[in-house]
Amino acid sequence: MDEYVLNNARPLSVCMDFDELKPDPQGMIPVVVQDAENSEVLMVAYMNREAFEQTVREGVMTYYSRSRQELWRKGDTSGHYQIVRELRIDCDNDTLLAKVEQIGAACHTGHRSCFYRKLTLPE
Repeated sequence: MDEYVLNNARPLSVCMDFDELKPDPQGMIPVVVQDAENSEVLMVAYMNREAFEQTVREGVMTYYSRSRQELWRKGDTSGHYQIVRELRIDCDNDTLLAKVEQIGAACHTGHRSCFYRKLTLPE
């Protein structure tokens, strides 16, 4: 892991464990990831129990890759880590909001956010 991340990430104190969340039938919970500085939505990913527990333990975002069927600590291959600044849960306990310090690009395309394309046409 990057030295900056090692020096700045901290284990998280949380008031709920994974058993209190409501994952989908595959054991996944969606995570909306937002820049802690400017509130920009960076990406959406999924966590299973193991990803949630590793994120809490390390303070660095870890997800479950549904396509590769494995844990994925954001930044291990790209160097674009996400240091957790805050985790929030929605009113139904079935979606997380992660406020992060984003290092580099969040999107695998190299864009800062995965939401760089407009779907609506100008009027």
